[in-house]
Amino acid sequence: MPRITKTLVDKLEPGGKTVWDAELKGFGIRPPRAAGGAKVFVLKKGSHWLTIGRYSSPWTAETARKEALRLLGELVAGRDPAAEKKAERLAGTVAELCALYLREGTATLKPGTVRNHHSRIRAHVIPLLGARRVRDVGRGDIERFQAAIAEGRTARDRRTGPRGRSIVRGGKGAARLTVMMLSAIFSFAIARGQRRDNPCSGVPRFKPGNKERFLSAAEQVRLGEALSAALAEGANPTPIAAIRLLALSGMRRGEVLSLKWSEVDFERRCLRLADSKTGAKVVQLGAAALELLAGLAEAKASLVYVFPSGTARGQPISDINHVWQRVRRAARLEDVRLHDLRHSFASDLVNSGASLAMIGKLLGHRNVATTARYSHLSDDPLRAVADRAAGSIAAALAGRPAAEVLPLARKT
Repeated sequence: MPRITKTLVDKLEPGGKTVWDAELKGFGIRPPRAAGGAKVFVLKKGSHWLTIGRYSSPWTAETARKEALRLLGELVAGRDPAAEKKAERLAGTVAELCALYLREGTATLKPGTVRNHHSRIRAHVIPLLGARRVRDVGRGDIERFQAAIAEGRTARDRRTGPRGRSIVRGGKGAARLTVMMLSAIFSFAIARGQRRDNPCSGVPRFKPGNKERFLSAAEQVRLGEALSAALAEGANPTPIAAIRLLALSGMRRGEVLSLKWSEVDFERRCLRLADSKTGAKVVQLGAAALELLAGLAEAKASLVYVFPSGTARGQPISDINHVWQRVRRAARLEDVRLHDLRHSFASDLVNSGASLAMIGKLLGHRNVATTARYSHLSDDPLRAVADRAAGSIAAALAGRPAAEVLPLARKT
């Protein structure tokens, strides 16, 4: 067998047999079937037959040889390049990929995460990328996709029923989380052989914000008044009660909305959540939170969920944002998010003298660093101690009784 070179390829006559390379086993060139036909480089290994390409640019004898070596490496590693190419050809649109991912790629995810994926796919992915072919999406498309969400191009506010509204705002936070999700979807596509690479890889993402908003005592009063007023004006009592429990417990929104009566332990004054962002956990409740739940139990204890859906029988309430928007406007708290109620709960814990370890336990933090964000709230107690220590030392240095040294008054 000869070595496949340009000279050999140029001399091939139509209708001949495949010529195999003397050095690289399985690498060959197939002569044209008829005059004017194509000469095609091929690779055979075991039961695998791969077509490298027609003899022309870019496939010369040497470039085809290099490609054959690469393909052999993939076959040795257990991959099937031919099957992957076929899958790429058959790969549908991004919308179809997302539907497949939601059906078959989310089994290990938490229900709340899956719900968030559904929401982000509907709100952002389908409008911007849904019609694109999976194989055609590149890094530039993902960068433009992220920018579009950040700029609010997918924002909308529409009614979904007599009482429901679907509000999509976009922004940098939504853009970052959606690109993270889309990266997981394209990784799923790679595993299914629909792509060879992930177009989200290397795309710079917006950094997560560290916005922490804490309600003052006066703002908490306004919030309470707005909640009561909304209830008196005929607002749905279920989301009103859910917002109250968020404020009184410091729980995450998903934990509250999916709370079951079977998880409420009145005797031991706690909640025993079967699942949460950090897994199963026990949430200790204060008297006010327990009183709220006890009031709900009188009317709803026969139901599965503490906060049931008004439209889907046997399901929990899915959204309280429409009521929250109304309440926070009435309370003049337009910059306050539902999650800020959790921050405010932590702030009140710090002000009551709770240690960071206790706060982390009450909020269900798995990582100490997560709780450490509230450490700056304890500056005032530390400052008071520093005032007393420095005052005592200053008095001794000046030969005065310590009682004569007073801390500086706070500037207003």
